[in-house]
Parts: sequence; C-alpha cells; structure tokens
Amino acid sequence: MKKQLQLHVVLALMMLFSLNNFAQGPNLGTSADFVLFTTVGAVTNTGMSHLTGHVGTNSGSSTGFGNVDGVMNDGNGATAQASADLAIAYGQLNDAIPNYFIAPLLGNGQVLTAGIYSLPSVSSLNLDLNLDAQNNPNAVFIFKINGAFSTTAFSEVKLLNGAKACNVFWKIEGMVNMATGTIMKGTVIVNNAAIIMNTDVNLEGRAMSTSGAISVNGITSAKPIGCGSPVLNGPTAPDLNSAICYTIFSSNGSVANSGTTTVTGDIGTNVGLTTGFNDLDVNGTIHPIPDTSTAAAAADLLTAYNYINTIPHDIILLYPAQFGNDLVLTPHTYLLNAGTSFTGNLYLNAQDNEDAVFVIKINGALSTSTYAKVLLINGAQAKNVYWKVDGAVLINNYSEFKGTIICNNGAVDLTTGVQLNGRAMTTNGALSTTSITAIMTPGCTTLGLNDQEALKKVATFYPNPFKTHFNVVLNSNFDLDSTTLYVYDVTGRQIKTIGLKTLETQVPMSEFASGFYYYQIVGLDKMIQSGTLIAE
Repeated sequence: MKKQLQLHVVLALMMLFSLNNFAQGPNLGTSADFVLFTTVGAVTNTGMSHLTGHVGTNSGSSTGFGNVDGVMNDGNGATAQASADLAIAYGQLNDAIPNYFIAPLLGNGQVLTAGIYSLPSVSSLNLDLNLDAQNNPNAVFIFKINGAFSTTAFSEVKLLNGAKACNVFWKIEGMVNMATGTIMKGTVIVNNAAIIMNTDVNLEGRAMSTSGAISVNGITSAKPIGCGSPVLNGPTAPDLNSAICYTIFSSNGSVANSGTTTVTGDIGTNVGLTTGFNDLDVNGTIHPIPDTSTAAAAADLLTAYNYINTIPHDIILLYPAQFGNDLVLTPHTYLLNAGTSFTGNLYLNAQDNEDAVFVIKINGALSTSTYAKVLLINGAQAKNVYWKVDGAVLINNYSEFKGTIICNNGAVDLTTGVQLNGRAMTTNGALSTTSITAIMTPGCTTLGLNDQEALKKVATFYPNPFKTHFNVVLNSNFDLDSTTLYVYDVTGRQIKTIGLKTLETQVPMSEFASGFYYYQIVGLDKMIQSGTLIAE
C-alpha cells in the first residue's frame, strides 16, 4: 500500500513537472530585441512595413526597409550574439517534452489551453485558433511542428483570458508562409528554412530563423511586451523652467498672428513684437513686448535646447523624407539626420506607460503635409513628447500636432486650422500662426492654467478704442498696494507708468497721440495682464 502511494506521488510529480516544463518559455537572450532575424540569409522587404524591434542577419544583408522603430543590424557584434542566443533558445524548445499530440490542422475555432503541443508533420492554420490562458498570466503555449507551416488568408491566432503573445512560441522544422491578412501571435523560430510574410500580415511577436531567408511585404510586426521585457521609459525630459508657461514663443524674432487663433498658455518674444492675438481668444498672458518674463524664458529655452542636443539617440530613422506614413514609435530618443518631410500619420505608443518620454531630434528643417497627424496611443502624453528641429518648421494646414517643438535658428509657421497640443518655440526666428488652436501641455507653475482665466479678468479697459480718455477697472478682490500699469508705444518704448491705487482709474487722452499702444499690468512682481490700446 505504501509503495503504491509513493508511486502515485511520483507519477503526480512527473505530471506536474511535465505540465510546468518551460513555464517561463525559452531564454531568448539578446535575440529578444529583434522582430525579424536570421542567423544566415537575407532579410528583405517590399511595400510599406511597420516594424517595432531590431531587424537583421548575421550573415547576409537587410534591404528594402523604410523607417523602422529599431536598429538595422547586419553582420555585427549584435547579430553575432543574437545568433548564439537564438541557437540556445531553439535548443531549449527542441528539448521541451510535449503534453499534447494534436492533428496538424490548427484553427477552425479550436480552443487550446496552456501546454506543449507536438504536431507530427507539415501543418497549417485556418480561420481562428483560440489560446485560452484560463486567467493565468504566466500560461505558456509552445507548438513544436515537425515540418513546414502555412496559414490561410485572414486566419487568426486569438488570445483569451489573459493569454499573452510573449508567452507563445512556435518551433517549426520547415518553411513558414503566412498568407495575406494573417494575424499571428508569438515568437516564431524556424530551423534551417525560410520565412515568408505576405501583405497585411500582423505579427505580435518575432519571426526568426536559424538559417534561412526572411521575406516580408507590407506587414506590421512588433516585439511582444510583458513577461519580464524591459519597460520603456525613454530619456529624461528637458526642464523648460520658466519657458514652460509659454505656448507660442520666440527668443529672437517677431511673433505674429492672422485670423482667429485660440491659445491656452502664454505668448511672446524676447526680441521684437507680438502682434495679432486677441485677448479674448487667449487663456494666458500675451507679452506684446519683451519683459523680464520673456528674458527668463529665452535663457531657459536655450538651456533646454542644449540639453536635448546632448541626449544620445537610441534609434536612427534612416529615411527622413518618408517620415510619418503610419510609422509607430515607442519611448526612445530618435534621430533623423536631414530635413524631414512628415506625411500622413505618426503613432506614438507609450506601451501603457503614461510617464514615457519621446524625443525626436531632426538635424534639418521639418515640414508636414496637410492633415498630418501625431496620434498618441496606449497612454502616451503630449507633455512627454519633444521635437528638436535644427531648421525651419512648417506645420501645414489642418494638421494635428502633439508635443513641444524646440526649433533652433529657424522660423516656425503654423498654418490654417492647425491643432497644436503642446508648444511651438524657437531660439532664433520669426513665429507666425494663422487661425490655429494651441493648448499648452501641463506643467506651468509660475502661473497655473487654472488661474489664468481669473487673471484675465483682473482689469477691464473702456472705452477701447478711446478718444478723450480710457478707464481701468480692477477686480474688487485684487491687491491694490502693488499694482502698476505700464504703457508702451509700437517701438517698445515705455511712455507711461501709472500706479493703480483705486478700483477705477481714468487716464486722459492728452497723454497719447493717435495710434496703437501695448499695456502690461504688474502686481506682486509678476505680469498678470497685457493687451492693446487704441487711441483715436
């Protein structure tokens, strides 16, 4: 009886070991950084493919790819190490002991739970294959296919009840051919054979071969996240300091608007004039002429630019003329080493990390097509997106742009219908807007956005335009002990200083010639309101 009990315990332990064998999947090592990789063979692309992860071969070349959210590696130290690591991972999968032996036709609504599956010969996927983790986030699925593998058009691997693509592995002893529109999940490791991925294949995972060419045509593929993969935080964001309160700003150059432009945040320049903005359309402070605030912002903007300039890039986007076009980027520092043309959509994917930072460094000018869009997905925040542009910036009609643009030695032009969620700033150059909507991203502590609407109501000027005099009426809750009105002519020369000691102050016309004037109200050592006066 005792011996029978011991035997049952041993059998139970063996079954438990078998069921949990490879509970964490194989160790991919550095090969996990690649989305497409072969140890021996060419890696080629036709059409517009969108890839997140490194691409390369240890013996051969990678050709035909546009911008990739990863590093292109051919025959270098990274591919040598990835080749060695891939061989280890293949060996671990090859040694895994199957729990289940199933027919070579997968799909057709089939539901499989976690385990190690053996398929004896050439296999295929048709319609839907459902992988059910049964609410176990660590559930691992391994498919060992002893032959080639193909999919039918628009077949799909579906993940149910917490299943993760990072826990799905395919070890295949023959060529892989994924048909048009296939939706595939998991890391595919092919032994001594080629991989073909046709138009509109979508792979959440990796496609790798120990020896064989890889050919893709207009696909979408991204390394899976989770299962211990590193969380992408991106670089440390620059500190804009006082410049953070500005939405539209030039350190040296005119700032001018035409049409109806709505802005949340401050507007100004440190050299020149700010013109054309309507107080009623600006939820913030308009600085019509340089002042202490613009001087501080100019210094802080230059510091921020210099900091971004020194951040080392992680990824070079090799084709600046093809930027956009539905490219997906993850939190990194990117470099485009020439003037950049942005067409269509750009997706910024934070991978569910709301604090992730994106820095895009452009060594040249930036221009967009009409209706270009920066789209934030999976938790990406406009406040964490920074564009460093060494040249002029043109954001074309009806584009939707996200992030802080820091332009160096170039003009900035935001044209009709542009929607900017962020900032447009230049260290040296004119800045123009035409009937745009711009919302400053959060972070201003000098003057919080919640206070700005109230501050706009500190004083009312009437009549304006005026002929014989104008009146300044202060909010009854405002501090009268430290409030001063400064008036400047169009050249920026201060012509009048008036202490506002009562709730209503009358200023006679005799002080002014006919024309335009700018005013600032200063209280508690900060500017709290500005605008335009017209003497008739």
